[in-house]
Order: sequence, then structure tokens, then C-alpha cells
Amino acid sequence: MSFIPFIVLILLITCCVAVFGNATLEGASQVSLLVASAVSVLIGHFSKRLKWEVLEQEITNKVASCTPAIIILLLIGAIGGTWMVSGIVPTMIYYGMQMIRPEVFLVSSSLLCALVSLMIGSSWTTIATIGLALMGIGKAHGFDDGWIAGSIITGAYFGDKLSPLSDTTVLASSVSGVPLFSHIRYMLYTTVPTFCLSLIIFFVAGFVMNVSGQGNVLEFMEGLERTFVISPWLLLVPVLTGIMIARRWPSMVVLFLAILLAAVVGLLVQPELVRHIAGEEGQGLLASYKGMMQVCYASTDIDTGIPMLNQLVHTNGMSGMMPTIWLIICAQTFGGTLTATGQLQDLMHYILRLVRGTVSLVASTVGTAFFCNVALADQYLSIMLASQMFRETYKERGYESRLLSRSCEDGATVTSVLVPWNTCGLTQSTVLGVPTLVYLPYCFFNILSPLTSIVVAFIGWKIVRRK
Repeated sequence: MSFIPFIVLILLITCCVAVFGNATLEGASQVSLLVASAVSVLIGHFSKRLKWEVLEQEITNKVASCTPAIIILLLIGAIGGTWMVSGIVPTMIYYGMQMIRPEVFLVSSSLLCALVSLMIGSSWTTIATIGLALMGIGKAHGFDDGWIAGSIITGAYFGDKLSPLSDTTVLASSVSGVPLFSHIRYMLYTTVPTFCLSLIIFFVAGFVMNVSGQGNVLEFMEGLERTFVISPWLLLVPVLTGIMIARRWPSMVVLFLAILLAAVVGLLVQPELVRHIAGEEGQGLLASYKGMMQVCYASTDIDTGIPMLNQLVHTNGMSGMMPTIWLIICAQTFGGTLTATGQLQDLMHYILRLVRGTVSLVASTVGTAFFCNVALADQYLSIMLASQMFRETYKERGYESRLLSRSCEDGATVTSVLVPWNTCGLTQSTVLGVPTLVYLPYCFFNILSPLTSIVVAFIGWKIVRRK
């Protein structure tokens, strides 16, 4: 009975993808999640006689828990608009196209995102800032969107996973009862080999692919110079943003200040462009105010004279995040009904009965974490639930808690971005402008990490039992 809501959801999503294609997330997926939620409610009502008030309260709690993520999404929408119109992202693209050769672009993109994410501890911020610039550079060199987004996401999630500043890393270690740096050191045995293998694939692909983007690079550079004021001084904004993050300021505060800095810079450096966006070619503070407000919340089209570049510098602001927020609310509703009816717990207990040895234990933990990403649409809930479910089992069988914490991260943190309706998958696809199913085949690190975790358990490398 507990499998029925998932079967309904899978069938509906499959039909939606076949019918709507890349437009599935614009509404069809949301309806599918609500239908699956209704099925879960019916099963819970008739099989367990649950009152509607209990179900409603759990749904409310789940939706409320994602409020910070929703606010961050709105801020990311605004930062995408302000950093583009102020010339910050165009400047990063302009200089990046000159510095990065096409043959090594993919591997350089992963390494750069890995370094930034490792330092700041946030894959979301890395992708929303450096990632946007790298998307532009990659398109100018002629790479497919999937390859570019895959290399960016690979690097961002590698750094996020190993950074002591990462909230998922801290969460996984704390709920499993493992010291933070012990947890990070133990993850190196699965994370570093997987990342190196991913880099090799990107390196080989860069030389094998016949990208003929040199003409695009020159054309893009001319278009950027013609449309924006390009200056290395504009890079002070991302530098200041990085300093705020390094000092561990709250994410919302950092993003808001980054938007404010970019807005001020845009008004000072790109005043004509801001007034043009407002539809006011004349002088005046009112026109500038109107233009910058539109940049923050609305869709912005900038004519560079180059159709492909126009698509690149197009931004959607906060309004562009609304379909994503809609989907998050529907996904949390589904997760709330599963939790309230006990269907998720029933499935997890069934999985525990299949555990026999080390490999099956690790595989079950990894699989459960990924399953929770699909069912609950949130990596934090996935880490916490998987850890809580298996903690006593690891203890009873004499395994170290750090094996549990690593397995949770290998199954939850890196795979969250691969699920179209998960908060991570939704955010990154929206920010990069690439559908989840398009970049998924190229996120080699994210795909291989769970498999590597199981392989390492099979080999028995550094798997130590407590005495």
C-alpha cells in the first residue's frame, strides 16, 4: 500500500515528460505531486483512520520548513538580474573567455567551482555567481548546455561536500555523532577518486569534442563591450561577497548585500542601460529607480545585437523563481502526507530487513538517502532521516559512525541536484537555465559518488569495525 503513491507519481511524471518535455516543471509536475499527495491521503484515511487535521498539520510543518530556501531562491533571482545588468557577470565572462582555452574549459570549470565552493561552503552561491559566468564562457566556446552545467555542478558539489563551512557537511556529521573533520577526512576515500575520474572525463571530452567557438568568442567580446561597461573594478563585488561568506555571515544577509552592492554599481556604472530597461531614455532618478527595481523582480531583455548573446544576458529576476517555489511547495506537500500517514516509515523498515553485510548496509543507506531525495524533495531531510534510521543498526553491528555519515552524504548531498523536483535540482536548473534532465547525464561526480561508496564498501577499504 505504501508503494502506491510513488507508483502514481512515477507514472504521472513519466507521462508529463513524454507530453510536455522540458516544460514539465512549468506546472505538470506540480499537479502530479498534488495528485500523488491525494492518493497518499486517501490511503492514510481509509487504512489508518487518520484525521485530516493531523495530515494538514504535517503538511504545514513541511512547507514551513522550506521557507528559508524559498527566500534564498528569491534573493538568487534578484542577484542574477543585478549582477548581470551591473556588468559584473559580463566582465567575468569577458575576461574568462580570454583566459580559458576551449580544450580545457570543462575541466577548468569544474576545478574553479570546486575551489570556490570549498572556500565558501555553498554550491548554491557558487553556481549562482561563478556558474553563471562559466555558462556564458562555455556557450561562447560552443559547448552544449548539458556539458557546461554538468562541469559546473560537478565542481560545486565536490567543494560543498568537503567544505567545513558547508551546512550539509556539518549536518551529516552532527546527526551521526561524528566530529566534523573526522567526517571530512573519511569522505576523502570516496570523494577524491570520484572527482578525479570526473575530471579525466571532462579533460578527454574537451579535446575530443570539435568545438568551433573562436568566432563566437570574438563576437561575444565585441557584443559585451558594445552593451556594457567592462572593467576589472567590477570584480570587487564578487570579491567582497566572497569575504562575507568566508567570515560565515548568514546566507540571506550575504545575498541581500551582494544584491545591494550590485544595484549601486549598476546605477553608477551602467546608468543608461538601467534607464533603457525601465523604458525611460531620459535622465532622472525615477527612471533609474524603476529600472533597477525591474531588474530585481522582473524579466530583463538586453539587446546586444547578437541573438545567442541576448539569450545569455537575459535574466528573469525574482519572478523567474516562482515556478520553482510552486514546485517546492507541492513537493513538500507530498513529503508531508508520506510522513503523516507513516508510509515512508513503512518502506524504510522493509528496507532494513534486507540488510545482511557491509555492502548491503552501505548500499541500503545510500539508496535510502537517494530515495528520500525523491520522496521528500529536500537534501537536509534526506540526510537526517537516513541517519536516524540506520544509526542504531551501524552501532549494533559494530561499524563506526563515520561510515554512516559518509554514506548519507554520498547518497543525499550529491544526488539531490539530479532530482527535477528536489529543491537543489529545481534551483540549479532555474539558475543555469538548463533543465535537470539535460544536465543530469553529465554530472559524473554526482552520479558516480553513490556507486563509489558501495564499491569502497565491497573492497573493504578503510572499513573499520569498533572493538
